[in-house]
Amino acid sequence: MAASPTKGIASGLLASPSGSDPSPHSGTEAHAPGSTPDDVRFMRRALALAERGAGQVAPNPKVGAVIVRDGVIVGEGWHQQFGGPHAEVHALAAAGPAAAGATAYVSLEPCNHRGKTGPCTEALIAARVSRVVCAMRDPNPVAAGGIERLRSAGIEVVTGVCASAAHMQNATFVHAVRHQVLPFVTLKLAVSIDGALAGPSRQRAWLTGPESQAAVHAMRAEADAIGVGIGTVLADDPALTVRLAPPPRVSPARVVFDRRARLPQGSLLAATARELPVHLITGVEAPAARVEALTGIGVTVHAVKELADGLRSLRLAGVRHLFVEGGAQIASALLNDGLVHHLVIFQAPVILGAGAVCAFAALPGQDATTAPRLTVLDRRGYGDDLMTRYAVSGD
Repeated sequence: MAASPTKGIASGLLASPSGSDPSPHSGTEAHAPGSTPDDVRFMRRALALAERGAGQVAPNPKVGAVIVRDGVIVGEGWHQQFGGPHAEVHALAAAGPAAAGATAYVSLEPCNHRGKTGPCTEALIAARVSRVVCAMRDPNPVAAGGIERLRSAGIEVVTGVCASAAHMQNATFVHAVRHQVLPFVTLKLAVSIDGALAGPSRQRAWLTGPESQAAVHAMRAEADAIGVGIGTVLADDPALTVRLAPPPRVSPARVVFDRRARLPQGSLLAATARELPVHLITGVEAPAARVEALTGIGVTVHAVKELADGLRSLRLAGVRHLFVEGGAQIASALLNDGLVHHLVIFQAPVILGAGAVCAFAALPGQDATTAPRLTVLDRRGYGDDLMTRYAVSGD
């Protein structure tokens, strides 16, 4: 009898066709109704600009804007800093009088409310743009309504251009708006060609190259917290900080999944807990003396019965996006419990062979004919390594 599918991996998700590249920069995005090939080209530019706000604008979304007149870009901008002007304001300022009669490309529906800044809809109307193209509607009901406001002012609005790429770019923001109970979980693993995390000796060594390592730190910078299992802490004594990428506006907290509260008091994490928060997810059976000792040096302990309860506790503590970096046990536990949204695999060009630590050995076995196939969201090279991002479950 074939093994039943792992419950945490959505069986309805299908892989992208062989040879396709669903990266937001691939150009494979279907045209939205009322759009043109130029609309796709300029929206891709807006999405690229939005990425420049990575690590600086959360909990706001990343947004880019491009002002185009007669086929020529006359202004560009992006949301640069939390609390600062939005992308549309920067782009309109760069365009100046040339914005009149132009088309504005915005990667997210222009906001229609007054928060830390004024409504972007009113800025677009005042600039007398004639057309607005946006990739997706704003899921936040407080800021939504921009499309309707623009249309009521006589501005043509086209929506849905590069929508899937825009959604992926702000997947954590969308999840945080729609789901208040659990954080968005990205699971990142670095593996060999044969799917191993480490060789038979378990010797500490980098599998991937410096380009991949820098990319991982950039991903860390966009998370509210970086998580690992206690096995990784005991083996590597990591700091779990952002060092190989521009420092984020708010440094991510650190999370250790440690049922028995074995986190050493002399570890880098415990020793710096008062400088940068450390959350320990333990079982209710964790020895009270160890919990008390760790609490005494600044570690925040969450004693829970189930893994999902630990994530709920983290969400209450302000963690909207949790970036988990292994090891094998916590990776398998999160996948098996259906708690992972994106799976990011960095594959190094090396084979570790017999006795190596398989990344997914703790998951139930499945038959190839019934195992669910994941959606490939992005695939790109970093040096000699290959990074693939999969949708596993969630939005």
